[in-house]
Amino acid sequence: MARIGIDIRCFVAGKRTGVEEYTLNVLENLFELDKKNEYIIFINSYKEPKFDLGVFRKYKNVSVRQFHIPNKLLNFCFWYLGWPHVDKMIGGVDIFFMPSIAFIALSRKVKLVLNVHDLSFELMPETFSLKRRLWHHILNPRRLCLRADKITSVSESTLEDIVRIYGIDREKIVRIYNGISENFEAFDRNNPKLIEIKDKYHLPFNFILFLGTVEPRKNIRAVVKAFDRLKSLGNPQFDKYKLVVAGGKGWKTESIFSEMRKARFTKDIIYTSCVTQEDKAAVYTLSSLFVYTSFFEGFGLPLLEAMRCGVPVITSNASSIPEVVGNGAIMVDPDRPDEIFAAMKEILLDKDLRIRIGENGLKQSIRFNWKTSARELFEMFEGISKSCN
Repeated sequence: MARIGIDIRCFVAGKRTGVEEYTLNVLENLFELDKKNEYIIFINSYKEPKFDLGVFRKYKNVSVRQFHIPNKLLNFCFWYLGWPHVDKMIGGVDIFFMPSIAFIALSRKVKLVLNVHDLSFELMPETFSLKRRLWHHILNPRRLCLRADKITSVSESTLEDIVRIYGIDREKIVRIYNGISENFEAFDRNNPKLIEIKDKYHLPFNFILFLGTVEPRKNIRAVVKAFDRLKSLGNPQFDKYKLVVAGGKGWKTESIFSEMRKARFTKDIIYTSCVTQEDKAAVYTLSSLFVYTSFFEGFGLPLLEAMRCGVPVITSNASSIPEVVGNGAIMVDPDRPDEIFAAMKEILLDKDLRIRIGENGLKQSIRFNWKTSARELFEMFEGISKSCN
């Protein structure tokens, strides 16, 4: 039996972006699977975290160690002093798992497993705020990767980036794909819940959907331009469609909202803030088309969610995205809004194509599930534990 520490500081702010979704789902499935090892969860927040820790306390072999040190002070101590050692703060562990990169200090004997979602901050620094770029510079993710005994990556694309950019030995990295919950599925069209969700988010009857964090990397401006061009055709079949941009505001949003305001058909563009996890499947089901043409993705969970709901998807041919969508989506060059426009036009005019893409996407999405992700992570922990004995 091993004692395994896990860092869940990502939950402190109460957000549910890709990092939080990964952490919650992989841990819940890991704890359901593994009743042998002991898990000690580390969380720190000066104020009470906006997250229900009860979801983890229900497992007999899981305990939570909660601290209330100001995060800036603790991060400074980790970075400048290399102290305090988190493994000692939580009572001693054999292995420490970090679901995402963060400031940390650990004893030398502790085996560190680090999950890396992507290296977008290295490859596309211009899409991050100055504050965020400075945070990554001080954190020094490469040093953290070198310190790690094992690294998990959420895609082959991210694995290759870690090897190429940081010079990490390929044998040290294991690709463990993200998943999707088995109960995440499309709503029956006669389900009255759909009307409730439509009214809750002020959604139109027919709409093209983007769902994700509003930030430059998501390439929303190109989607707006493509939509504007589509509506400009004057085709009566397109008159009924609106564009819904849904998601929390990230960084550098000014130019995105400016593009939405100055669009010729700005009245047909609707912004709605964060859609709750409980409502996502209904929103996907209500949409006619999902467009997610990011410049870069470590994985792209919204793509998997849309495909699981049978929604036809237009996405990018960049980074990890082809791994995720396979033949379950139409892929375009994210740098060419004309390709996004052409794909929109083709799918909305061709009912057979819409059905075929939706069916292919659903089949592709079934390849990914959190139980598999958790089992592969568990097997990694077992291997590390045996090597220590």
